[in-house]
Amino acid sequence: MKRGFILTLSLILAAVLLTSVLLGCNSGNPTNTNPPAAPPQTSPAPAASPEFNVSLNTQAEGIWVSGTGKVTVTPDIATLQLGIEAQEASVGEAQAKASEAMDKVMTALTENGVAEKYIRTQYFRISQRTRWDDVQQQEMVIGYRVTNQVVARIRDMEKVSTIIDAVVAAGGDYTRINNLNFSVDDPSAYYDEAREEAMADAKDKAEQIASLAGMKLGEPTYISESAVSPVYETMVYGLSTPMPVPAPAPAPAPSISPGEIEISVNMQIAYSIAESE
Repeated sequence: MKRGFILTLSLILAAVLLTSVLLGCNSGNPTNTNPPAAPPQTSPAPAASPEFNVSLNTQAEGIWVSGTGKVTVTPDIATLQLGIEAQEASVGEAQAKASEAMDKVMTALTENGVAEKYIRTQYFRISQRTRWDDVQQQEMVIGYRVTNQVVARIRDMEKVSTIIDAVVAAGGDYTRINNLNFSVDDPSAYYDEAREEAMADAKDKAEQIASLAGMKLGEPTYISESAVSPVYETMVYGLSTPMPVPAPAPAPAPSISPGEIEISVNMQIAYSIAESE
């Protein structure tokens, strides 16, 4: 009996001791149920990017000005656009009328001092004339129109009115005067003069701006030129009746005055800013 009691007590003590050992192990090494963290990536450090100096300011430095030069001159060339327009029932008849009238016009031009080399055909056309027929419900050809237009350069400015009058008389009611303009035969010398004025005008403006800003004007760094073509147009008169009519009483020669034309040059210039001494 005593021996069995001792054996039971030994087992109890052993169990208590084992339990203590197990509890001690758990308290020293707590259980971690989370998975271990992944090791950090050891990728190489990115290479240093090169440095860029980017400027968003596209405005050029300096003083930008514009200058204008103008020269008034008397034109020495008159360019006359005229023509013949004939309408008849057939192409042959219209062409014959137009050719006859144009021959007379050409003779009038040459007899009044316009050289043949200064007369050029600009436009020639043969077209149908039609009208709507209500009975047949379609366009009907009622005739043909022949148009022949030439350009004549007149160098004798005092004869412009006389030449126009002679052309109208020669071509009769078939005559068409479309346009008349005046120009300068060789404007290069006038452009040189206008350019000098434009440059001086621009420099005066730049010097004034620099003085007001307390700066010293430098040299030009940019120059741009634009010029106006010296052409002056005058609408004279035209005979626009579609069919020839009986000629009226002779009209006096038109009064044509070339007047003056203006040659203009505009300069855009950029000046640098000089360093103060």
